[in-house]
Amino acid sequence: MQTVQLKLREASEILGVAPKDLQNLVQFGVLQPKRKDRFFVFDATLLLEAKVAFYLKESLGTSVPLLARFNKEIFRDPRKSKSGRFFNVSILSRPARGKETIRIEVPLQALAAELEAQLPGPEPLRGDTEGRKRKVWKEEITRVFEDASDDLKGIAEREILDDIKLYRAQRRKTPEITVVAIPQEKTA
Repeated sequence: MQTVQLKLREASEILGVAPKDLQNLVQFGVLQPKRKDRFFVFDATLLLEAKVAFYLKESLGTSVPLLARFNKEIFRDPRKSKSGRFFNVSILSRPARGKETIRIEVPLQALAAELEAQLPGPEPLRGDTEGRKRKVWKEEITRVFEDASDDLKGIAEREILDDIKLYRAQRRKTPEITVVAIPQEKTA
């Protein structure tokens, strides 16, 4: 993976999540980024950890302490090939009173490749220098709002509210769980 250093907001843009969600993972100890001045700094490996955490959170709906334990175990000794690519990982979990383990496959290779494609090139993520605002931002945002209002002409307020409700309902759906039967190996 490339070497990058990103602030929390830039990292959340690359991961496609809200900055608050990424900040929550940091606050609850799932991720442990380094600090530089007053800011958290994310490197490529930590971005992959965050991507895996969000993947597990969305697919399993796990609690934060369990998510932290999964991430810690996965990245304690990251398994890489000689070319530097990650291997896929299986998480085995056994309940306190159970004998049979539960296996969760984490496609680490696919997630790392997806993240690699999302990482910016050698130039900074934005054209800003040292965090200063560009001077034309007011004109740009005014133009974007004008375009949006033109797109919404002829649409009733009720339709907009219904679309927002539908979008929120789809985000709240529970993850899909598929059970695959694995043939048992014959013994003696």
